[in-house]
Amino acid sequence: MQGIMIQGCSSDAGKSYIATALCRVLADMGYDVSPFKSQNMANNSYVTWDGGEIGRAQGVQAEAARVRPETYMNPILLKPQRESGSEVVLFGQVFKSMPGRDYHANFTMNEGLQAMRRALALIEQKHDMIVIEGAGSPAEVNLNAKEIVNMRVAREADVPVLLVVDINRGGSFAAIVGTLQLLGADRERVKGLIFNQFRGDLSLFADGVRWIEEYTGIKVVGVMPYLGDVNIEGEDSLSINFQHVAAAPPEQTLELGIVRLPYISNHTDMEIFQYEADVNIRFIDEKLANLDAFDAIIIPGTKSTIADLQHLESCGLADKLRRYQGFIFGICGGYQIMGQDLIDDDGVDFRPGSRQPGLGLLPVVTHFQGEKAVSQVTARGSHPLLLDMPVDGYEIHLGRTEIVAADVQPLWRLAADAASEHADGAATADLRRAGSYLHNVFHNDNFRTLWLNEIRRAKGLAERPLVDTQAQKEIQYERLAAYARKYLDIDYIMSIIKKEI
Repeated sequence: MQGIMIQGCSSDAGKSYIATALCRVLADMGYDVSPFKSQNMANNSYVTWDGGEIGRAQGVQAEAARVRPETYMNPILLKPQRESGSEVVLFGQVFKSMPGRDYHANFTMNEGLQAMRRALALIEQKHDMIVIEGAGSPAEVNLNAKEIVNMRVAREADVPVLLVVDINRGGSFAAIVGTLQLLGADRERVKGLIFNQFRGDLSLFADGVRWIEEYTGIKVVGVMPYLGDVNIEGEDSLSINFQHVAAAPPEQTLELGIVRLPYISNHTDMEIFQYEADVNIRFIDEKLANLDAFDAIIIPGTKSTIADLQHLESCGLADKLRRYQGFIFGICGGYQIMGQDLIDDDGVDFRPGSRQPGLGLLPVVTHFQGEKAVSQVTARGSHPLLLDMPVDGYEIHLGRTEIVAADVQPLWRLAADAASEHADGAATADLRRAGSYLHNVFHNDNFRTLWLNEIRRAKGLAERPLVDTQAQKEIQYERLAAYARKYLDIDYIMSIIKKEI
């Protein structure tokens, strides 16, 4: 195959960023590029056009490559479930839940290897080029015999490897040398090194580049600086420690709090607020004495609703949320948490026979059920403040939530197709208490602007105009690609892709 693989000396070394950058660079050169990660572990998923789930990073990389995200771009998605293991999503559909030991003992070299090979064959058939992202480190010697996400993929696809190290962490030289030492024969497949997240004067690192090239015999393809002005959606829980500081003067800002849940999922629902110049974003946990400093709070999605609700109760955050007087919006599991009761007769979310009182912020009751709703949907507003407002997003949840009192109204009429329209969500008349199953609801510029302007008015601030976030995302992709062209040796990368070296 024609392509390149990005591996890292550690998790969160910057593999996703480099892969995303190369997807856009190669697309700009006229190639039909497919991103690929054979196995991704994340509760931050992307729903494809046909209702499949893939890792969010591959959805973002497909956007950067200007191609439609497909399930073969991430054929295996592992979604952690409490402490019991993971839900295995195979080509976009739930396969089964299994403990980690069973996954490595029985799945990887059977269904997993077959899925990886099938996906690579589809990409070779449908696209000009592939940009592959590895996972963790290729030097995990205890896992290498059965791994299907690092060097085995590089061998199957027969592509060269670029090894990325996060220099900002320290110990980057030892990380590179140690990783290469542990690769054995696969070391020959590493054709380039990338130092990522460099801070300071790049000229001061010239001696370091020269030393590592002489010591390893491998070219340093580039030194990427710390990119404080590039905002690309994060992949997993390692990426959610963001804190966004607004550009507006302090007296004109909104304080948005995100409840930090142990099993948080789809945290990119909230990252979109980074494009709003007057919105400060920070996480809320049990260390905060009260929540009065926040103008609005979002309770995000979760892979284990009842377990996260119990966490909120045990750490005292539940009572603080009940007393809070500002705007609260719950998304998916967060919407379920805001309700009166959560009932899990079959143990779908927690344990059989579980019944957990919710925060009581909305008069809704959730019954968990085994059938998982996964689909892209369009919607129109049914709440008086949103009447007929068009939005889109995706559903991905276990459970059915019903309104049980007349003092709230549904937010939306959702539809995956003409025959599936149904009411979704609930909200008070002033939207101070609201929730919905619709992921990416705030990615709709019209709704996000309306919701924020309600909060601005309540705080005595002037309304602000709509921010075109799709245009902003394109700016971010272009900016990331420009950095890659500036700091990476793209000519050399193309020469190893074409196997000229």
